[in-house]
Amino acid sequence: MSIGTPVDAVPDVVREALAAASDWPGYPQTRGTPALRAAAAGWLARKHGVLVEADDVLPVIGTKEFIAWLATFLRLGHQDAVSFPELAYPTYDVGARLAGARPIATDAPNDPAIKLAWVNSPSNPTGRVLSPEDLRGHVTWARAAGAVLASDECYLDLGWEATPRSVLHPDVCGPSHDGLLGVFSMSKRSNLAGYRAGFVTGDSALVAELLEIRKHAGLIVPGPVQAALTAALSDDTHAEQQYARYARRRAILRPALVNAGWTVSHSQAGLYLWAAYCGRDCWESVNELAQAGILVSPGAFYGAAGAQHVRVALTATDERISAAAGRLAKLS
Repeated sequence: MSIGTPVDAVPDVVREALAAASDWPGYPQTRGTPALRAAAAGWLARKHGVLVEADDVLPVIGTKEFIAWLATFLRLGHQDAVSFPELAYPTYDVGARLAGARPIATDAPNDPAIKLAWVNSPSNPTGRVLSPEDLRGHVTWARAAGAVLASDECYLDLGWEATPRSVLHPDVCGPSHDGLLGVFSMSKRSNLAGYRAGFVTGDSALVAELLEIRKHAGLIVPGPVQAALTAALSDDTHAEQQYARYARRRAILRPALVNAGWTVSHSQAGLYLWAAYCGRDCWESVNELAQAGILVSPGAFYGAAGAQHVRVALTATDERISAAAGRLAKLS
């Protein structure tokens, strides 16, 4: 449970779409097929109350690729800074460094050098959900500062104790998406991590600029994968079934941790439990759990503020989750 990689089967509806599109001898469109862009806009409206034009949807080769290169695409350099949460996926930091910009880990960006600010709700690793008020604060600051605000919403469909809200929702950003980008992945919702399929949308001018760069850089989602992504975005049944699987696993694992003496913080959404044991150093916790046959991620991987926590992923089979719960009981 250390790496959050999906283990459940790719939905049949997606595999069938991939197979049906496999005879694709020509170049695919960098901007995505009309069907893909319409499916992405339809999913956002249907499931999340976000209204975007289909022409403002841009497919990406997995969102990690986009996160790593956005600062470079925006032509940031040594005079600029990129901010991201204090506890965060390491790729935000890496992306700043690739561009030659200064990385800043902060939950309250205010440095005038920041030209790109990342938010991540639900959070990886903590599962924290930012309230609409919190998100509005980030939007207001970014617009006043002239910074691009990019929101990594990979786990938007996986709310447990809170309902995650997109930064592109009108309750957050008002009637305009100016200065905003929402980044969406199907890796967790639809078990498509191996397909490298996601999309970005938001500010029309920014999306158009990114499209031109990606055309010349050859950053094109393969045609059959675009067809598979279209099918995934158009079908909610498989996503609801996957949500139920993760809910069952969470209902087993969270009480097992608590009963074994662990404190679970945040973890309101997403695929991880953010856990600490009596203020113990995360590496000691990782070692003790490893001795019991349970592999987790040390919180220090995600920032200094995670030094006493571990991240426990729900992305294991039902049998492995139950086995981990049994081993935790023996440690209590």
